Amino acid sequence: MDAGQDRRPSGGDGGLRSAVVVNPVKVDDLDELRRTVDDALTAAGWPAPQWYETTVDDPGRGQTEQAVKAGVDLVFACGGDGTVMSCVSGLVGTDVALAVLPQGTGNLLAANLGLSTDLAAGLQVAVERGRRLLDVGAVEDKYFTVMAGMGFDAQMLEATNETTKARIGWPAYVMGAARHLRDRPMRVQIRIDDRPPVRRRARSVLIANVGRLQGGVTLLTEAEPDDGWLDVAVLTPRNLRHWLALGWAVIRRSGQVPQLEVFRGRRVVVTSNRAQPRELDGDLISPGRQLRAEVRPQALWLCVPQPEGAPDLAVDAQGAGERGEQLIEEARRE
Repeated sequence: MDAGQDRRPSGGDGGLRSAVVVNPVKVDDLDELRRTVDDALTAAGWPAPQWYETTVDDPGRGQTEQAVKAGVDLVFACGGDGTVMSCVSGLVGTDVALAVLPQGTGNLLAANLGLSTDLAAGLQVAVERGRRLLDVGAVEDKYFTVMAGMGFDAQMLEATNETTKARIGWPAYVMGAARHLRDRPMRVQIRIDDRPPVRRRARSVLIANVGRLQGGVTLLTEAEPDDGWLDVAVLTPRNLRHWLALGWAVIRRSGQVPQLEVFRGRRVVVTSNRAQPRELDGDLISPGRQLRAEVRPQALWLCVPQPEGAPDLAVDAQGAGERGEQLIEEARRE
């Protein structure tokens, strides 16, 4: 298909009906956020959005499904990785688009969109109606848009202090990672589609739809969000020197990255010799010995800075941010 072609309902000449699913814990001033979002959408000619707050028992999926049943055209996910992942799970397979209003300090999908924590850019991206129909990965009854992981990456998330993350942002993950650089590897068997299993002593196995990590670092340069494939990264560093070589090669974007193997498939099953921490899109799920993922091609409409089919979802993110600031300023003057 033409990845730049939007087959979704356009909302006619008026704005789209929308809902905001917000994690109130991630927002410093919820009333101010509501005023900013409502005023900006009104200035753009959209109806005022419906608002749903997440809870400990339901971090966003139920609220998203409620909004879909209410007939909205678009859902804003406003929070951290857990909120975004929950909204994704409620939208997969529907014609309702997802827009990201990042509030968490480490929002992985927002990083891949180039939005960082830019509320103005998130609003503008939605208003401009750039859309891409993306693949998602399915793990049990949950979905991911960026990547799932077992091992070191989930250990890093587990070890990252929330207070430090709130204070300094994504560099807090570096501190969490440092605590586990010398941990022993896991023995894994990786089955990809119907091929013979791959056996490795690995520190981490990532199953990715797109390839950008926190801090804007691209680990998987060939991963595309709508190609019908999952990219599987197997990290095998044994010591600190290996980690430094791997990290330096990734930062330099050199073609050959040591201690990293990459495979591709549509169904992936990773089995470890012992229970491991696991994560989806930067949000921890229950530990387990197995991580089983399958691609769901073209299953989620995502609001993006530009709808063209480039592998990088962040095309024109900076421009969208500048236009979004103008939209908010105009709304405040009215």
